[in-house]
Amino acid sequence: MTPARPSCPPPARSRPGAPAAPGQDERWSGSPLDAHEWVSFEDPAELRTWRFDVTFLLSNWQCLFGRGCQGVLTVPAPERSEGCCSYGAHFVDEDDLQRVRAAARELTSEQWQWKDRARHGGVVTRRRGKPTVTRQVEDACIFLNRPGFPGGAGCALHRAALEAGGRPMDRKPEVCWQLPLRREDSGPEEGRVVSTLRQWDRADWGPGGEEFAWWCTEAPEAFSGAEPVWRHMHDELEGLVGPEVMAMLSEFLTARQSAGAVLPHPAVRRRHRDGSST
Repeated sequence: MTPARPSCPPPARSRPGAPAAPGQDERWSGSPLDAHEWVSFEDPAELRTWRFDVTFLLSNWQCLFGRGCQGVLTVPAPERSEGCCSYGAHFVDEDDLQRVRAAARELTSEQWQWKDRARHGGVVTRRRGKPTVTRQVEDACIFLNRPGFPGGAGCALHRAALEAGGRPMDRKPEVCWQLPLRREDSGPEEGRVVSTLRQWDRADWGPGGEEFAWWCTEAPEAFSGAEPVWRHMHDELEGLVGPEVMAMLSEFLTARQSAGAVLPHPAVRRRHRDGSST
Protein backbone atom coordinates (compact mmCIF):
# COMPACT_ATOMS: atom_id res chain seq x y z
CA MET A 1 0.00 0.00 0.00
CA THR A 2 1.39 3.39 -0.98
CA PRO A 3 0.70 5.97 1.72
CA ALA A 4 -1.42 8.92 0.69
CA ARG A 5 -0.04 12.42 0.81
CA PRO A 6 -1.85 15.07 2.86
CA SER A 7 -2.80 18.22 1.01
CA CYS A 8 -0.44 20.72 2.66
CA PRO A 9 -0.10 24.42 1.86
CA PRO A 10 3.41 25.88 1.71
CA PRO A 11 4.76 26.62 5.19
CA ALA A 12 4.92 30.22 6.34
CA ARG A 13 8.25 31.95 5.81
CA SER A 14 10.71 31.84 8.65
CA ARG A 15 13.47 34.46 8.91
CA PRO A 16 16.52 35.31 9.57
CA GLY A 17 23.15 19.42 29.27
CA ALA A 18 19.58 17.90 28.96
CA PRO A 19 16.80 18.33 31.54
CA ALA A 20 16.32 15.86 34.33
CA ALA A 21 14.30 12.76 33.54
CA PRO A 22 10.52 13.31 33.70
CA GLY A 23 8.69 11.97 36.69
CA GLN A 24 11.52 12.77 39.11
CA ASP A 25 10.06 16.18 39.95
CA GLU A 26 6.43 16.26 40.99
CA ARG A 27 6.35 20.07 41.00
CA TRP A 28 4.94 19.98 37.47
CA SER A 29 2.19 17.45 38.16
CA GLY A 30 -0.51 20.10 38.49
CA SER A 31 0.40 22.11 35.38
CA PRO A 32 -1.33 21.62 31.99
CA LEU A 33 0.12 18.69 30.09
CA ASP A 34 0.85 20.91 27.07
CA ALA A 35 2.54 23.66 29.10
CA HIS A 36 5.68 25.34 27.73
CA GLU A 37 7.98 27.79 29.51
CA TRP A 38 8.82 30.99 27.60
CA VAL A 39 11.26 33.86 27.94
CA SER A 40 11.18 37.27 26.28
CA PHE A 41 13.69 40.09 26.04
CA GLU A 42 14.35 43.17 23.96
CA ASP A 43 16.67 43.31 20.98
CA PRO A 44 19.65 45.55 21.78
CA ALA A 45 19.87 46.94 18.25
CA GLU A 46 16.29 47.54 17.10
CA LEU A 47 12.67 47.88 18.21
CA ARG A 48 12.02 44.15 18.47
CA THR A 49 10.88 41.90 21.29
CA TRP A 50 12.11 38.30 21.14
CA ARG A 51 10.09 35.39 22.57
CA PHE A 52 11.64 31.93 22.89
CA ASP A 53 10.17 28.52 23.67
CA VAL A 54 12.45 27.58 26.55
CA THR A 55 10.87 24.17 27.01
CA PHE A 56 11.70 23.05 23.49
CA LEU A 57 15.14 24.64 23.39
CA LEU A 58 16.12 22.92 26.66
CA SER A 59 14.62 19.60 25.59
CA ASN A 60 16.78 16.80 24.21
CA TRP A 61 14.87 16.52 20.94
CA GLN A 62 16.92 15.21 18.01
CA CYS A 63 16.17 14.45 14.37
CA LEU A 64 15.48 10.76 13.81
CA PHE A 65 15.87 10.76 10.03
CA GLY A 66 16.77 7.23 8.99
CA ARG A 67 16.59 6.02 12.59
CA GLY A 68 12.90 5.41 13.09
CA CYS A 69 11.39 8.59 11.64
CA GLN A 70 7.94 7.59 10.41
CA GLY A 71 7.58 10.39 7.89
CA VAL A 72 4.71 12.75 7.13
CA LEU A 73 2.45 10.59 4.98
CA THR A 74 -0.95 9.33 6.09
CA VAL A 75 0.44 6.04 7.43
CA PRO A 76 3.77 5.44 9.18
CA ALA A 77 6.44 4.70 6.56
CA PRO A 78 9.89 4.49 8.22
CA GLU A 79 11.09 2.10 5.52
CA ARG A 80 10.89 4.89 2.92
CA SER A 81 13.46 7.04 4.77
CA GLU A 82 11.77 10.22 3.56
CA GLY A 83 11.35 12.12 6.81
CA CYS A 84 9.73 15.44 5.89
CA CYS A 85 11.20 15.27 2.36
CA SER A 86 8.08 13.70 0.86
CA TYR A 87 7.16 17.10 -0.56
CA GLY A 88 9.13 19.68 -2.44
CA ALA A 89 10.74 22.38 -0.32
CA HIS A 90 9.29 25.87 -0.77
CA PHE A 91 11.78 28.68 -1.37
CA VAL A 92 11.39 31.84 0.68
CA ASP A 93 12.98 34.20 -1.84
CA GLU A 94 15.26 34.45 -4.86
CA ASP A 95 18.44 34.26 -2.77
CA ASP A 96 17.25 30.99 -1.27
CA LEU A 97 16.57 29.58 -4.73
CA GLN A 98 19.89 30.67 -6.22
CA ARG A 99 21.89 29.28 -3.29
CA VAL A 100 20.30 25.86 -3.74
CA ARG A 101 20.78 25.92 -7.51
CA ALA A 102 24.47 26.74 -7.07
CA ALA A 103 24.88 23.92 -4.56
CA ALA A 104 23.14 21.49 -6.92
CA ARG A 105 25.59 22.25 -9.71
CA GLU A 106 28.44 21.05 -7.49
CA LEU A 107 26.87 17.66 -6.66
CA THR A 108 28.39 14.55 -8.20
CA SER A 109 26.60 11.42 -9.39
CA GLU A 110 28.08 9.58 -6.41
CA GLN A 111 26.45 12.08 -4.06
CA TRP A 112 23.14 12.56 -5.84
CA GLN A 113 20.89 9.82 -7.14
CA TRP A 114 18.86 12.07 -9.43
CA LYS A 115 21.60 14.16 -11.01
CA ASP A 116 20.74 12.95 -14.53
CA ARG A 117 17.07 13.76 -14.00
CA ALA A 118 18.03 17.27 -12.92
CA ARG A 119 20.08 17.83 -16.08
CA HIS A 120 16.98 17.26 -18.19
CA GLY A 121 14.24 18.75 -16.02
CA GLY A 122 15.86 21.10 -13.55
CA VAL A 123 15.46 21.09 -9.79
CA VAL A 124 12.44 23.36 -9.30
CA THR A 125 8.76 23.30 -10.14
CA ARG A 126 7.15 26.49 -11.36
CA ARG A 127 3.83 27.62 -10.00
CA ARG A 128 2.09 30.57 -11.62
CA GLY A 129 5.20 31.03 -13.70
CA LYS A 130 7.58 31.27 -10.74
CA PRO A 131 10.05 28.62 -9.52
CA THR A 132 8.75 28.19 -5.98
CA VAL A 133 9.38 24.60 -4.86
CA THR A 134 11.92 21.84 -5.39
CA ARG A 135 10.87 19.37 -8.03
CA GLN A 136 9.54 15.95 -7.03
CA VAL A 137 10.93 12.74 -8.52
CA GLU A 138 9.18 9.46 -7.80
CA ASP A 139 7.00 11.03 -5.13
CA ALA A 140 9.63 12.86 -3.07
CA CYS A 141 12.06 15.78 -3.29
CA ILE A 142 14.56 15.53 -6.13
CA PHE A 143 17.44 16.01 -3.68
CA LEU A 144 16.43 12.97 -1.60
CA ASN A 145 18.51 9.86 -2.23
CA ARG A 146 16.39 6.75 -1.67
CA PRO A 147 17.21 3.57 0.26
CA GLY A 148 19.46 1.36 -1.85
CA PHE A 149 21.38 4.23 -3.43
CA PRO A 150 25.11 3.34 -3.12
CA GLY A 151 25.88 6.70 -1.59
CA GLY A 152 23.26 6.20 1.10
CA ALA A 153 19.74 7.51 1.71
CA GLY A 154 19.15 11.14 2.66
CA CYS A 155 19.48 14.67 1.34
CA ALA A 156 22.24 14.98 -1.28
CA LEU A 157 22.81 18.62 -0.35
CA HIS A 158 23.22 17.68 3.30
CA ARG A 159 25.67 14.91 2.48
CA ALA A 160 27.77 17.08 0.18
CA ALA A 161 28.07 19.79 2.81
CA LEU A 162 29.31 17.35 5.44
CA GLU A 163 31.78 15.76 3.03
CA ALA A 164 33.19 19.20 2.29
CA GLY A 165 33.52 19.98 5.99
CA GLY A 166 30.81 22.64 5.75
CA ARG A 167 27.36 23.29 7.17
CA PRO A 168 24.26 21.76 5.54
CA MET A 169 22.38 25.02 6.22
CA ASP A 170 24.62 26.80 3.70
CA ARG A 171 23.36 24.59 0.85
CA LYS A 172 19.84 23.47 1.73
CA PRO A 173 16.57 25.42 1.29
CA GLU A 174 15.86 27.63 4.28
CA VAL A 175 12.78 25.74 5.39
CA CYS A 176 14.77 22.49 5.40
CA TRP A 177 17.63 23.62 7.62
CA GLN A 178 15.31 25.47 9.98
CA LEU A 179 13.01 22.56 10.83
CA PRO A 180 11.89 21.90 13.52
CA LEU A 181 12.57 25.52 14.53
CA ARG A 182 10.04 28.12 13.45
CA ARG A 183 10.32 31.89 13.57
CA GLU A 184 7.24 34.09 13.34
CA ASP A 185 7.34 37.89 13.10
CA SER A 186 4.30 40.00 13.97
CA GLY A 187 3.75 43.73 13.90
CA PRO A 188 5.03 46.28 13.84
CA GLU A 189 2.75 47.70 16.49
CA GLU A 190 3.76 51.24 17.44
CA GLY A 191 6.99 50.57 15.57
CA ARG A 192 7.85 47.38 17.48
CA VAL A 193 8.10 43.88 15.98
CA VAL A 194 7.54 40.75 18.07
CA SER A 195 9.57 37.75 16.89
CA THR A 196 8.69 34.34 18.30
CA LEU A 197 10.93 31.32 17.95
CA ARG A 198 9.39 27.98 18.79
CA GLN A 199 9.03 24.40 17.61
CA TRP A 200 7.15 23.49 14.45
CA ASP A 201 3.85 21.83 15.31
CA ARG A 202 1.53 19.69 13.25
CA ALA A 203 -0.96 22.58 13.05
CA ASP A 204 1.61 24.78 11.26
CA TRP A 205 1.06 22.74 8.09
CA GLY A 206 -2.61 23.74 7.96
CA PRO A 207 -5.47 21.21 7.59
CA GLY A 208 -3.17 18.75 5.81
CA GLY A 209 -1.03 18.45 8.92
CA GLU A 210 -3.84 16.67 10.74
CA GLU A 211 -3.49 13.84 8.23
CA PHE A 212 0.15 13.18 9.09
CA ALA A 213 0.59 9.77 10.68
CA TRP A 214 3.43 11.18 12.79
CA TRP A 215 5.09 14.46 13.62
CA CYS A 216 8.45 14.54 15.36
CA THR A 217 8.00 17.32 17.92
CA GLU A 218 5.10 15.44 19.48
CA ALA A 219 6.78 12.01 19.40
CA PRO A 220 8.46 11.00 22.69
CA GLU A 221 10.98 8.76 20.90
CA ALA A 222 12.51 11.86 19.28
CA PHE A 223 13.42 13.27 22.70
CA SER A 224 16.46 11.11 23.21
CA GLY A 225 19.42 13.30 22.30
CA ALA A 226 22.59 13.71 24.33
CA GLU A 227 22.37 17.51 24.58
CA PRO A 228 19.66 20.18 24.47
CA VAL A 229 18.33 21.57 21.21
CA TRP A 230 19.92 24.99 21.63
CA ARG A 231 23.38 23.43 21.72
CA HIS A 232 23.21 21.00 18.81
CA MET A 233 21.23 23.49 16.69
CA HIS A 234 23.32 26.51 17.69
CA ASP A 235 24.21 27.44 14.10
CA GLU A 236 20.61 27.21 12.93
CA LEU A 237 19.38 29.32 15.83
CA GLU A 238 22.05 31.91 15.17
CA GLY A 239 21.02 31.96 11.52
CA LEU A 240 17.48 32.80 12.59
CA VAL A 241 18.17 35.41 15.26
CA GLY A 242 21.69 36.74 14.62
CA PRO A 243 24.88 36.39 16.69
CA GLU A 244 24.18 39.10 19.27
CA VAL A 245 20.74 37.79 20.20
CA MET A 246 22.05 34.22 20.12
CA ALA A 247 24.74 35.14 22.65
CA MET A 248 22.07 36.59 24.95
CA LEU A 249 19.87 33.52 24.53
CA SER A 250 22.77 31.13 25.18
CA GLU A 251 23.66 32.92 28.40
CA PHE A 252 20.07 32.77 29.60
CA LEU A 253 19.57 29.09 28.73
CA THR A 254 22.82 28.09 30.41
CA ALA A 255 21.74 29.85 33.59
CA ARG A 256 18.19 28.54 33.35
CA GLN A 257 19.30 24.94 33.07
CA SER A 258 21.79 25.33 35.91
CA ALA A 259 18.95 26.62 38.11
CA GLY A 260 17.22 23.25 37.83
CA ALA A 261 13.54 22.24 37.86
CA VAL A 262 13.28 22.57 34.07
CA LEU A 263 9.79 21.87 32.74
CA PRO A 264 9.94 18.63 30.70
CA HIS A 265 8.61 18.79 27.15
CA PRO A 266 4.92 17.78 26.79
CA ALA A 267 5.86 14.75 24.67
CA VAL A 268 8.12 13.48 27.46
CA ARG A 269 5.55 14.20 30.14
CA ARG A 270 2.89 12.29 28.19
CA ARG A 271 5.23 9.32 27.88
CA HIS A 272 5.74 9.31 31.63
CA ARG A 273 2.03 9.73 32.31
CA ASP A 274 1.08 6.89 29.96
CA GLY A 275 3.77 4.63 31.34
CA SER A 276 5.26 4.07 27.87
CA SER A 277 8.94 3.76 27.10
CA THR A 278 11.26 4.19 24.16
